[in-house]
Amino acid sequence: MKLGVICDGISRDLFHAIDVMDEFDLEYAELQFVGNTEVGDHTSHEIGQIDRLLRDRGKPVSCLSRHIFAGMTSANKVGDTLHTQHMDALARVIDMAHIVGSPLVRIMTPKKEQILWGSNGAEKWNVASGAWDAMLPLIAPAVDLAREASVTLVVETGNGTMVNSNYTARRLIDDLDAKDVLQVLWDPANNCWCHETAYPDGYDQVRDGYLGHIHIKDVQVDTPRAFLEIKQLGHGQIAPLFAPISEALARDNYDGVISLESVFHSGDGDFEAGFRKCIPYFKEVFG
Repeated sequence: MKLGVICDGISRDLFHAIDVMDEFDLEYAELQFVGNTEVGDHTSHEIGQIDRLLRDRGKPVSCLSRHIFAGMTSANKVGDTLHTQHMDALARVIDMAHIVGSPLVRIMTPKKEQILWGSNGAEKWNVASGAWDAMLPLIAPAVDLAREASVTLVVETGNGTMVNSNYTARRLIDDLDAKDVLQVLWDPANNCWCHETAYPDGYDQVRDGYLGHIHIKDVQVDTPRAFLEIKQLGHGQIAPLFAPISEALARDNYDGVISLESVFHSGDGDFEAGFRKCIPYFKEVFG
């Protein structure tokens, strides 16, 4: 398997993050924040420095992960101020992707409406009518831009976003007829919030050519109480499913990168220490 990490989960100091990656033989660098700057907002000089550092240290970039479209709602329209800001940011991230050699650029989706489809009365009384269809024109220009720029987008399954499961991610790709340029960034821990079982249910939605990238972390969700706890990897509710997922990925010749999303700490705010607690299990299961 191709293993990597979202670097700022170790440290926003990319030099230090790479040192820690070398310590644990992690090859692929996923970039989100470098320094205090989100990808897409670095100067050309800074991008050049980032590129030279990664190439000198033998760390190919797996994905550039900016929060494109996050925070938008179904009230937003193509061409309004917020949508234009996100599209401009996406163009800058794509430019950076060409320089640093990233094959993937992450997008998100607007804020979640809880019930998108229904029947037997729910379609009248409970469904957020038109919310899904209103989202599609917001994402379509990003798909067109990616085609023109010869990059692949990956849409992340998020906690509070319209795409919050592999089912909705696949439906987005199909509805946009974008399987050639848009794939799923599967975060099975995020999908726990909507109670999509990671394996086999979630995996079966994306196994046939939809899966482009993976984030791994572990959680315990309490949806009724609106409470989320990040757990040490292997100690949360997905723990029994990580090995079957890894076996399925190997069986199906998954060729993408699996990034450890290092967002766990032991209550002390020390995310690097949290990374060091999680990395042995990550390598044992997916290595």
